[in-house]
Amino acid sequence: MRRKPILPSSSSSTRALFLLLNSKRFFSFTASASASEPVLDDLPSQLLSILSQPNWQRHPSLKPLIPSISPSHVSSLFSLNHHLPPQTALAFFNWIALKPNFIHTVHSHSSLLTLLLPNPSFLSVAEKIRISMIKSSTSPPDALFVLHHLRYLNKTHFKLTLRSYNFLLMSLSKFSLFDDLKTVYMEMLEDKVSPNLHTFNTMVNAYCKLGNLAEAEMYFSKIGQAGLRPDTFSYTSLILGHCRNKDVDSAYRVFRVMPQKECRRNEVSYTNLIHGLCEADRIGEAFKLFSQMGEDDCQPTVRTFTVLICAFCRLGKKSEAMKLFREMREKGCEPNVHTYTVLIDSMCKENKLGEARKLLNEMLEKRLVPTVVTYNALIDGYCKEGAVEAAIDIKALMESNKCCPNARTYNELIFGFCKRKDVNQAMALLTKMLDLKLSPSVITYNSLIHGQCKAGDFDCAYRLLSLMKDSGLVPDQWTYSVFIDSLCKSGRLEEAHALFDSLKEKGVKSNEVTFTALIDGYCKVGKINDAHSLFDRMLTEGCEPNTCTYNTLVDGLCKEGKLQDAILLVEKMLSTGLTHAPHTYSILIKHMLKEGDFGHAHRLFNQMVCSGSQPDVFIYTSFIHAYCSIGDIEEAEKLMVKMSEEGIRADSLTYTLLINTYGRMGLLDSAFGVLKRMFDACCDPSHYTYSFLIKHLLRSKTNDNIVRLDLASNFIDIADVWKTMDYQNALDLFEKMVEHGCAPNGNTYEKLIIGLCKEGRLEVAQRLYVHMGDRRISPSQDIYHSLINCCCQLQVYGEAANLLDTMIEDGYLPTLESSKLLVCGLFSEDNIEKAKAVFCSLLRCGYNFDEVAWKVLHDGLLKRGLVNRCSELITIMEQMGCKLHPQTYSVLIEGIDGT
Repeated sequence: MRRKPILPSSSSSTRALFLLLNSKRFFSFTASASASEPVLDDLPSQLLSILSQPNWQRHPSLKPLIPSISPSHVSSLFSLNHHLPPQTALAFFNWIALKPNFIHTVHSHSSLLTLLLPNPSFLSVAEKIRISMIKSSTSPPDALFVLHHLRYLNKTHFKLTLRSYNFLLMSLSKFSLFDDLKTVYMEMLEDKVSPNLHTFNTMVNAYCKLGNLAEAEMYFSKIGQAGLRPDTFSYTSLILGHCRNKDVDSAYRVFRVMPQKECRRNEVSYTNLIHGLCEADRIGEAFKLFSQMGEDDCQPTVRTFTVLICAFCRLGKKSEAMKLFREMREKGCEPNVHTYTVLIDSMCKENKLGEARKLLNEMLEKRLVPTVVTYNALIDGYCKEGAVEAAIDIKALMESNKCCPNARTYNELIFGFCKRKDVNQAMALLTKMLDLKLSPSVITYNSLIHGQCKAGDFDCAYRLLSLMKDSGLVPDQWTYSVFIDSLCKSGRLEEAHALFDSLKEKGVKSNEVTFTALIDGYCKVGKINDAHSLFDRMLTEGCEPNTCTYNTLVDGLCKEGKLQDAILLVEKMLSTGLTHAPHTYSILIKHMLKEGDFGHAHRLFNQMVCSGSQPDVFIYTSFIHAYCSIGDIEEAEKLMVKMSEEGIRADSLTYTLLINTYGRMGLLDSAFGVLKRMFDACCDPSHYTYSFLIKHLLRSKTNDNIVRLDLASNFIDIADVWKTMDYQNALDLFEKMVEHGCAPNGNTYEKLIIGLCKEGRLEVAQRLYVHMGDRRISPSQDIYHSLINCCCQLQVYGEAANLLDTMIEDGYLPTLESSKLLVCGLFSEDNIEKAKAVFCSLLRCGYNFDEVAWKVLHDGLLKRGLVNRCSELITIMEQMGCKLHPQTYSVLIEGIDGT
């Protein structure tokens, strides 16, 4: 992946990740401050000296100090200098509070109170400072500090007033400190301070937010007992409480009784009830209530609109959500950060990433500050679509806007890299997480384990499982499902079943994903009876099969030629309440077409459409494949038109089938015409697309007339294309592509070079590599990997090392698999210094050091018996400050001792 400078508008920003992973964590400081810089440690003393002077506000030394003064300095000034006149302290406290970006903390307030209280003339001011201190709490620890400090002062004749108690109760409620809240209320009564309506409302609201209606209603009853009348706030809190308790009907009853109690309903009353109705999926009632707000002279607030927009998005009614979004702006109610975040998240879930990005840009233009949740929604959307570069762009943008990524940000990026099999980058992000003191979760490790399994590296996956347990995390159903599914896909069925059987003793219950993975494994090797036995066991253990489970068995039955049994199983699936998925139809249609039963396949297709299910690209491709296999290109092209009319984009396989059919018919120009359509549709041709084109080009040069008549001819097998083609064949392909208006691009060179390298055709591949450079087309990461791997297979290690250096200089990160082959190869031919140099360059690339040790040292050097070389590289890692997990050291030591 290419690394380029980060720009918010850039479409490729992987360099952001490279810089992110390689950022220096060391900072240099000057040995002594210059004359113009304040010595921060001595700042309180300097302030005391200045404040001792008359007209201290105009003192020439004060202005340079202002940017450096923090609340902790003010606190130290007041705490350490009890002889500072209280009037001076108060004046300075108020003066510094007016300076830009300065905000007093609970501690600076506390220190000032200590100075003011000994002087009785400042008691009224002290009361104001006390209230200000309570309101300055920004966290639970702050609130508790204030509570303990005020309790202490309450015992020293600075008694808490009703107003102070009320503010203190509000603070404790704000930070959900409910035990302390109740204790302070009791202390208030013990102090003979009579609660007022504000006190009771605070208590009612606190317990309503918690959903504890019993406590809330107890305090509500005390309002009447105290001879007071509940007000709008009292009833609105009860509405909130009932909604939090998921009792919307009771909330509605409170709402209806308010006018009878001569209590006006306000915007919050409406919004709380609308929110409760939305949470209960009673969106129609919520919208009706929204429409009635004007009857009480209430106007919807930004929260009212946002609650409804959120509900519409959650229920998949995005058009209604957008209509409401436009309406709120027309009515002069500006959307806030939460409104935009809800819409951005919804659009990302619907893969409408372009629209989501436009909304983010709109937010920034309005100077709204997106939260980490806003950015994460986009990062998650891009990663799920495989657009990791765009996700890295968003991460760079959020950091430039002073918004720090959290663990979820990294989890989403790790998932994105693992999805596209770039597990080395994902592991590097794990290192960054740990550097930032962000705790990896089970989700983090599950993604990484999945990434290693997809890459076929089960040893590293098991090592990650061990690290996961060592960090105190407990593997869950999904962890083992990944292992079982990947082992089955790799043909290690016995190992997968053994792991499956061990789950019970591990305290993990098998879920539908685990069962389905194993059932699929048995189906793929034709053991349909074993698959059925597992299906029956699944039902016995109370694990409900899902559509995917049924589809797996249906596919297995079809592959065994048991189409009628498959149809019966589909009927059984429908009887359980599950519905047809497009994939179910796709499986059946595919196998019907394979048997040549076009009539049955078309009837099933029509049944699917009538049932309201939308055929997807896979179903259309099955039909196109079937028509192409019998040479009926006209019907295949009609289906292409129908797909386009239905808004379904053909994929690479669909186009490739057409290209091959035209080629088999000897219609080479038509085949290249389809390639042009691919380019126009921004659909990247695959390895197979170019294989067929080259194959038919070679055939056309051999016997053009015979080719036109022989549809079944297989003059050159696809597997042999890369073994037989030469450099001139590639140039002929390029010429033909240019002739048809689809000039070769980076993807063209990539597919050709990879195909050639797989067959060891290094010379032709290198000539193409040079040719693309001459055309100023930059090689991709995969091109470099293929060339390096091919060089290593042919033992041309010097050339591989040069390519790796060029790759890194060009802004790409080599895979550790390629690096392992190269380092081991260089050592094997005694090119010691070059091997060490390559290894050192890898350590500077930002990889996860444990993964480097696992793959290069253990799986590379130790498995080849190069024990001394492994020890030398461990020493290099230590010298370069690369810290390994203790388990990794243990694995290496065991490997060294056992070799």
